[in-house]
Amino acid sequence: MTNLDSVLAQVDANFDDSLKRLVTLVGFKSISTDPDYKEECQKAAEWIANELNGIGIDTRVHETPGHPMVVGHDSDTADKPGPHVLFYAHYDVQPVDPLELWDDDPFNAKVFEKDGVKMIFGRGSSDDKGQMLTFVEACRAYKEVHGSLPIAVSILFEGEEESGSPSLLPFLNAHKDELSKDLALVCDTTMFDPETPAITTMLRGLMGEEIIITAANRDLHSGAYGGPAANPIKILSRILADLHDDNGRVQIPGFYDGVEELAPDVKAQWDALPFDDAEFLRDVGLSIPAGETGYSVYEQLNARPTCEFNGITGGYTGSGFKTVIASQASAKISCRLVGKQDPDKIRENLRAFVEERLPADCSVDYIEHGSAPGHSLSADFPPLQKGAAALKDEWGKDTIMMGMGGSIPIVSEFKDILGMDSMLIGYALETDNIHSPNEKYNLESYHKGIRSWVRVLAALAE
Repeated sequence: MTNLDSVLAQVDANFDDSLKRLVTLVGFKSISTDPDYKEECQKAAEWIANELNGIGIDTRVHETPGHPMVVGHDSDTADKPGPHVLFYAHYDVQPVDPLELWDDDPFNAKVFEKDGVKMIFGRGSSDDKGQMLTFVEACRAYKEVHGSLPIAVSILFEGEEESGSPSLLPFLNAHKDELSKDLALVCDTTMFDPETPAITTMLRGLMGEEIIITAANRDLHSGAYGGPAANPIKILSRILADLHDDNGRVQIPGFYDGVEELAPDVKAQWDALPFDDAEFLRDVGLSIPAGETGYSVYEQLNARPTCEFNGITGGYTGSGFKTVIASQASAKISCRLVGKQDPDKIRENLRAFVEERLPADCSVDYIEHGSAPGHSLSADFPPLQKGAAALKDEWGKDTIMMGMGGSIPIVSEFKDILGMDSMLIGYALETDNIHSPNEKYNLESYHKGIRSWVRVLAALAE
């Protein structure tokens, strides 16, 4: 039996105990956004630190103005091959409302079987406590068999991810020297499907902007002023309509600077995926793709930038009817960004686009609603190739180099503050009801997730 086989066998032999630890961790009501659960967050952090210390990872609970950070470093890091990795996850969870839609107590984790699939039920079972423990349990198996890990490992678990991470940036800046490593591993993502492993290599960034156009100095009677008076709703609507051409391309100057086409091998892999465009749209009552012409729905979702309108207000919107020309109209716009798009430059160019179309006697104000660049890993990034091969060895299928339509801010912060790239490997599924009632985590995802990290750590040591 090889060194790797012996560790995998240990994972299998200890899986029942690993599952019991997950049941215990789910039992902590670590809802970060609700002050009533501050003590529960503290208890969860201390329990995790105790488990890590118990397997030889020297761990401290660091107090913050919010909920604690758990930071650990393997006690045996000398002369290890491969990169020194920082593994990140979060132990806090979303609120459980509406409670009446849960089939059972959200914090009384239970194992059950549905349609032949065994699952663990409970808030945080998938997001992110189950994912977190896949890595911890892989480290445990290595320590129990060989007494050490194949590479140098540090750990950062936060308790505020589900509430905007207000303490994270100050903590990263204050502990930069301690936390800056060669590579970040993040386990807060999904597989492509229950049998197909994935590494998320692309995350879309975000730029949010609110535009407020003011015309007259008060609301006007449409009979007395209709015609000669500038109507900000009309002006705003025209500007919004100009933001896209007939092919769905965004018309903000310089918008596509830094956007790269998919690598041919990734595009071929995506084109071969069993993703049904029609079914995807049908699930939400639609049938005709409305995005950028020339790109599949899957590619639009994961690798193309967007400019979307999230809310428009102006004039009278109450019951009945009021013949008024509003003084103001506003729109909230979000741009999902990819590649090397610069969110600050796009914001600047969007404002110039608006002002070029604004009548001289009208004014515009803006409210910023945050920004973050996109994230991508080069296909030839060595840890990526090693991780993909290790996952294939465990799951028996090629690893999908996946994109994600949303963003994970920690990835940008690791790059900007700690100077690290991140490799995102997760074992959750889209069907896990993350953030919803009846959250669950497939036992196979948990078990094979542990085995997968065993293989990834071994591969990174090569």
